Amino acid sequence: MIVAAGLILLFWILVALDRRRRWPCEMDLSRVREALRERGGAGEESVAVLVPARNESESLRETLPSLLEQAATFRKLVLVDDRSTDGTADLARELGGASGAGDKLLVVTAKPPPEGWLGKVHALKEGLAGVPPECEWLLLTDADIRHPPLSIAALVELARSEGCDLVSVMVRLRADGFWERLLIPPFVWFFQLLYPFRRVADNRSRIAAAAGGCVLVRRELLERLGGFESIRGEVIDDVSLARRAKEAGGRLWLGLDAGMTSIRGYDTLAEVTRMVARTAFDQLGYRYSLVLGTFAFLGFFFVAPPVLALAAALRGDPLSASAAFTAWLLQSWLFLPAVVHHRVSAIHALALPVASALYAYMTGCSAWLHLRKRGVEWRGRSVTRPPPTS
Repeated sequence: MIVAAGLILLFWILVALDRRRRWPCEMDLSRVREALRERGGAGEESVAVLVPARNESESLRETLPSLLEQAATFRKLVLVDDRSTDGTADLARELGGASGAGDKLLVVTAKPPPEGWLGKVHALKEGLAGVPPECEWLLLTDADIRHPPLSIAALVELARSEGCDLVSVMVRLRADGFWERLLIPPFVWFFQLLYPFRRVADNRSRIAAAAGGCVLVRRELLERLGGFESIRGEVIDDVSLARRAKEAGGRLWLGLDAGMTSIRGYDTLAEVTRMVARTAFDQLGYRYSLVLGTFAFLGFFFVAPPVLALAAALRGDPLSASAAFTAWLLQSWLFLPAVVHHRVSAIHALALPVASALYAYMTGCSAWLHLRKRGVEWRGRSVTRPPPTS
């Protein structure tokens, strides 16, 4: 027991000493937005905004106006209606007319994706046809993302000041309900552990990632990569695009912005499970051995500390109990900034072991669905990696 507790404590000490994996508080787009606001804003028309939307009429009422209000900072906003059945396209046109920026809004209807394409990536390709040729930058943003004022100008400002070709923001996900408060902060924190934001921005590192809700990419780089065709069958399209961009010599930046928010809710455990299962097994390269490795890793280093501390205390082993309890406190302290970022009570930092057990379960669900050759239902259709095309 003392060996197990010691190994767990050593692991968390090493994580704490690794600055690259600490919460990246300094990588915050809101600082750039604030600087622009103090300068009186900025005009920028070399940007085209692409918004793929499938059955998003409820979200668009809150999110599309937040983009249209920034019409001075983009040349064209192309909303791609991905064969919606809830009047998404009509609502978008209505909101565009009411905003006074309707001349900059183009609503197009996506055709069914051909074999080998996933729906969102194909919708982006369809929307690209409506982008004026003079646009230097493409902002790819989801229909459920509410943008704060000057967000588009801030993205371009950061890209130019840092010499970046791809800038992405992990938006603040909604964390209002019980399951969201328990599971959403760990989701973002695990992503940052897997793809440390500081290493993404380091050209010497091979680590590359992006957060698909908000990605600004230089158009020339995208064309050099082969356009959206280069990621047509990728389930995790954002990370795949970032990886290809870095391999091609592009410079990346991945950060945070608490003012840029997703309004999509995950009110039940089943909804969070579907969201995670959509990409978890793909992330593991469809290898069942890695699923077992994930169970072991999460179970030993993330779930075990409070269990081991209690078991050691009941056995009258104060040394093992102290080591395991210290490891639990250390992981909670490292996790706390992600909890605070999502505006969740700090007490939830202590619940990371519970969330970790649930994420192991969701990873297993993702593998099980693939084993049964069933895709995950997402936005009204099954999502699974399509067969390769010649």
